[in-house]
Amino acid sequence: MTTTRLDRWERRTEWPLAGSAAVFLAAYAWPILEPSLVHGWRRACEITVYAAWLLFAVDYTARVVLADRRLHFVLHHLPDLAAVALPVLRPLRLLRLIALIRVLNRRATDSLQGRVALYVSSSVVVVIFVAALAELDAERGHIGARIQTFGDAVWWAITTVTTVGYGDRYPVTTDGRLVAVGLMLAGIALIGVVTASIASWLIANVRAAEADTEHALQRQITALHTELLEIKALLKADAADR
Repeated sequence: MTTTRLDRWERRTEWPLAGSAAVFLAAYAWPILEPSLVHGWRRACEITVYAAWLLFAVDYTARVVLADRRLHFVLHHLPDLAAVALPVLRPLRLLRLIALIRVLNRRATDSLQGRVALYVSSSVVVVIFVAALAELDAERGHIGARIQTFGDAVWWAITTVTTVGYGDRYPVTTDGRLVAVGLMLAGIALIGVVTASIASWLIANVRAAEADTEHALQRQITALHTELLEIKALLKADAADR
């Protein structure tokens, strides 16, 4: 398979971008988890967040330029485009963390079970954590808000992503509801991935069992055929002796 310039660029930048996403997460989370953070550190976190955005913007632009079919690339990488437009879409800015999940998925084990386990577990942890952060950032301090602490936000994220939805914690702001919609869709997608993977695994096992049975029958038929040939040869030899 021919390696394109785009493939080489993505291989070289996936780990730096994943590191940038991790730094971004820390810079985004710190002021939210510690509301009393001094202005200097809060400002440093802001600068770090926008520096991470700049790196993702440069990466996306380079990938579009290197793509053979640029319009096709843009249409099939809409989450990456959204990650660049995030300063305008505040509740969605955490889409930058897709880079982390993408790297983990590429480095997963070769087996289907290993890929699914790593992809789902890493996705669930990242999605729940960042959704809780975004929800707390959107809800805290608003009149009538039911999510005022990080513990509340994590509990809300877990019940939402698992589609349980107890209703004891829910968003009241527009930003918070947008985060909730995204988390609901993520939960449905993850359930779909798990269900499809289990079904694929079961089908593969059934096919493997059928193949083993077919091979065993083939070996038995071959053995019987060999025995018949030996018996035929003995009968011919006995007839010749007579």
